[in-house]
Amino acid sequence: MTPHSASHPTPWSTHLEQELRSDHAGETGAVYIYKGIVAVAKLKQSQELIDFAQRHGATEAEHLALIESVLAPHSRSRLLLAWRIAGWLTGALPALLGPRSTYGTIAAVETFVEQHYQQQIDHLQTSREHSELLELLLRCQADEIHHKDEARSLAPGGGSLLLKAWCWVVASGSAAAVSLARRL
Repeated sequence: MTPHSASHPTPWSTHLEQELRSDHAGETGAVYIYKGIVAVAKLKQSQELIDFAQRHGATEAEHLALIESVLAPHSRSRLLLAWRIAGWLTGALPALLGPRSTYGTIAAVETFVEQHYQQQIDHLQTSREHSELLELLLRCQADEIHHKDEARSLAPGGGSLLLKAWCWVVASGSAAAVSLARRL
């Protein structure tokens, strides 16, 4: 079974199905983070943010397609509308404040996602099963690390206290979303 055979996804263990459900929810949210950034950046006529968000959004759309190729539709989160709305707001709100807030938010989100994928990668490496899924997750994680590093390079430093508090909320919200998406 290859990760691209969408017509017959592999039946996963309960644990892996829950993790993939959270990945699908997360990648759905990520696509909408960048849609939110683009919407606000167009209003503010910030070509810098539009280019950044379109480039990263395309990568997140690829990740979403990859996860969809291995996770049956009936196994996906039932809260996709909520993940879309939350993602869009997570992108749009900092974009209202400008590039520094946007890049800080992306760095916070991608730091969380990198760690989330790492937990799954560690599990797969320990179990020595599902090498194709491991490769898929390693690919997605590498892209997320690249996004995090790029965002940090565009807005170095910690930012204001307000931005730090916002990033904490984003990371905490991401953790809560993963926990909920594993179940629903």
